[in-house]
Amino acid sequence: MLKSGKLLRLRRLSPAGDGRHLLVPLDHSVSDGPIVPAGKWDDLLRALVDGGADGVIVHKGRARAFAPDILKNCALVVHLSASTACSADVHAKVLVADVEEALRLGADAVSVHVNIGSDTEARQLSDLGAVARSCDAWGMPLIAMVYPRGPRIEDPRDPALLAHLANVAADLGADMVKTSVALPLERMAEVVAGSPIPVLAAGGPPDGSDLVEYGTAVMATGCRGLAVGRRIFSAPSPASLVARLAAVVHGGDGVSHDMSMTSPSTFVAGVA
Repeated sequence: MLKSGKLLRLRRLSPAGDGRHLLVPLDHSVSDGPIVPAGKWDDLLRALVDGGADGVIVHKGRARAFAPDILKNCALVVHLSASTACSADVHAKVLVADVEEALRLGADAVSVHVNIGSDTEARQLSDLGAVARSCDAWGMPLIAMVYPRGPRIEDPRDPALLAHLANVAADLGADMVKTSVALPLERMAEVVAGSPIPVLAAGGPPDGSDLVEYGTAVMATGCRGLAVGRRIFSAPSPASLVARLAAVVHGGDGVSHDMSMTSPSTFVAGVA
């Protein structure tokens, strides 16, 4: 029964039914401050849904404030980790919510942030394992946001390192992993090949070039989707940009992919 519940929630993360995902992280308001004026949040969410976003990622308090009809065609992911730019260690993430709270909010998935190479890596890994155990008990999909960040990281775009991070997430119980895109970009295919679970990879084009072209190139490496945050909510027309990215993600080969049959080596690449 619980496994069936997780499968149903995973399907809601890809409404097109093709096993691909366009997610919009909006958790930046905790780490960096307001992303839009308070009175504009519902307008932003409606623009994302109208544009074709498959899901949004927010903190628990923000999820409670939504008008009830907004996400009727869009999945809700509740982010369980937090830190702020004012912290003595910006790479130290702590849990600020749990799976049961997310369930009460109607979440389709939860996400946890882990910075590999940080001074608090051990605690963050322990938190990820604990959340994964709770997700398994409740049939809740878990997205692990695992990044190479901290004083022990020499090259955060190294494909071998990113493949390692994807496997850390999988081995500790995540259903998807969101991490950085390799450079040069074509070497992201190596990360895809080494990933045992679908992954959300983050990070827009380092040179600030066209996001849609970049997303197209990321998908061409074999990635299964995009997770785009800041570049969308700061755009002049978020709905228009989401629509263009949705076409990139879901245009593909036009073949429907059953979530239960998705290859374990698929990888969801994110563009923040």
